[in-house]
Amino acid sequence: MNGREWDDDSDYEEAVARARTATRVGLSAIAGVTGLSVLAVVAAVAALLVGGVLFMLGVPYADAWS
Repeated sequence: MNGREWDDDSDYEEAVARARTATRVGLSAIAGVTGLSVLAVVAAVAALLVGGVLFMLGVPYADAWS
């Protein structure tokens, strides 16, 4: 025998712990990328809105930031 009891589940428990860690890391990465994507879209929409408002008001872009 290999010195382990018949009901030794240590290999299974280690595999479950590794899987939970991998899942947690993967979901954190997905959440981070999603958050950055949302921020990029919000920034792009804000830039387009500000540009559109400045265009409609007839403000030249060179003078808008000075």
